[in-house]
Amino acid sequence: MRHDLQIAPPVALGVHVTDRLRREIVSGELPSGTHLVEGKLSELFGVSRGPVRDSLRQLEAEGLVESRRRGVYVRGLSLDDIDELYSLRTMLEREALQLAMHRESQDWTAVQRALGEMTEAADRGDVEAFAHADLDYHTAFYRAAGHRRLGDVWGQYKPTFSAMLSVTNAQDARDLHPTLSDHSGLLAALVAQDEPSVMALLAEHIEGSRQRMRRAHGQAIAVARPADRLGLLD
Repeated sequence: MRHDLQIAPPVALGVHVTDRLRREIVSGELPSGTHLVEGKLSELFGVSRGPVRDSLRQLEAEGLVESRRRGVYVRGLSLDDIDELYSLRTMLEREALQLAMHRESQDWTAVQRALGEMTEAADRGDVEAFAHADLDYHTAFYRAAGHRRLGDVWGQYKPTFSAMLSVTNAQDARDLHPTLSDHSGLLAALVAQDEPSVMALLAEHIEGSRQRMRRAHGQAIAVARPADRLGLLD
């Protein structure tokens, strides 16, 4: 257990619990069927049961855990779940980009800023920072679209996609620059208002992410006893 968990503010701790559990579930480190016991999680993270309970409720709303008669258990992601999520992301981002490109005034500043952060992270080989900037890059599409409810739908699934980006980018940990190049090409097509190229590049990019996520899922399933970095497995 990290020592800094002992002194972090309660709100930050609650967010940390949710983010950590989400990432472990999405990556497969906590496999389907794992019993998430409030008391054990409370002790592990050094927080009261309240933040843990709130985290489990949030993860249940995201479909990653489920309540049963004897407690809360990891539901995880099946291959069908992965395919559904990437299908949804494709539909959402296609609409967001089409709306953004057809607005009278286009502003790709936030996208360019996120791409700059991705470049710096790729040069450092910092997978986590790259994933964070990658999420900011795609989130900027929804702001540029100017469609509040479309952005709300993205926001609902954003935490899950954030965890999935960490997993898929980790597959490219040796060199993040090819993924960076994909994002650079997409931005160039956006600035040029080349809609056919934008849609083709977006579809190719998301499909590549989907395939990497499916491979990561298969690798997790193939391991009989996952690493379980949280130490929740008996």
